[in-house]
Amino acid sequence: MEVQSALQPSILIIEDDSIILETYATILKDEFRIYTAMGGKEGIERFQQEDINIVLLDLGLPDMDGMEVLRQAKTLDENVAVIVITANTEIRTAVNAIKSGAYDYIVKPFAIDEVLSLLSRTLEHLEHQNLMREVLYLRSEVDRRHNMGNIVGQSEKMCQIYDLICKVADTNATVLIGGESGTGKELIARAVHQQSQRRPKPFVAVNCAAISETLIESELFGHERGAFTGAVEKHIGKFELANTGVMFLDEIGSLRLEMQAKLLRVLQERELERVGGTKTIRIDVRIVAASNENLFEMVK
Repeated sequence: MEVQSALQPSILIIEDDSIILETYATILKDEFRIYTAMGGKEGIERFQQEDINIVLLDLGLPDMDGMEVLRQAKTLDENVAVIVITANTEIRTAVNAIKSGAYDYIVKPFAIDEVLSLLSRTLEHLEHQNLMREVLYLRSEVDRRHNMGNIVGQSEKMCQIYDLICKVADTNATVLIGGESGTGKELIARAVHQQSQRRPKPFVAVNCAAISETLIESELFGHERGAFTGAVEKHIGKFELANTGVMFLDEIGSLRLEMQAKLLRVLQERELERVGGTKTIRIDVRIVAASNENLFEMVK
């Protein structure tokens, strides 16, 4: 049996007595979209097929333990409000049902007004739950946008970029950002850092095109004292400074092939040696790289 009206809350009544089932449906048809089931198995099947807000569940079902019906319903939808119906001799069972996730219980025999009052309270509870979920969602959206730093924009394309940043940030994968100069590639890199688990850790930015070929290795990996003319003291490289955090390598396409090979080793082995050094240094750095050139075309 099914009685429907748009925009009404939905209720699934699971009761093996057809007369009682018809009575419930008649009383509640003006307030709810009504779905009914004559047993536990049928009730679970109906629950899976429909969008149910409230379940009115008689615990004394012949084909299935009512507590198991409750558990399965809450597993399928933790937000559904289940009201169990029990006899005077089964109060302890009703209390156990509450502990298992039921919203409330009602004891047979009961007046119609009791049922209506309980359902009214249940609807208020569901509305409060929905409101709290909306508040939490909006708060998370505000936090997410706040953590995007200086990136602005509300267009559909920008929203897609925000979503992509969040998806990428949840991983530990190396990221490549493409785009013309001045399009905000570093802002994207910083947003990835801010959204990730590495947020409290360092963010180190390096413009590979702005450092001469003779100095880039020393800048990235560091050098020991006396490693070359002018190396009067030990220098800690950018990779070590970024350890446990994120390194942004801008214009990575400008690196010469020799440096690209050394960078690949660091990415694969998670270790490096300073210029002029022999000690292997373990590092944990996530790389976010950027280029204004099409790197895929460059490697063809």
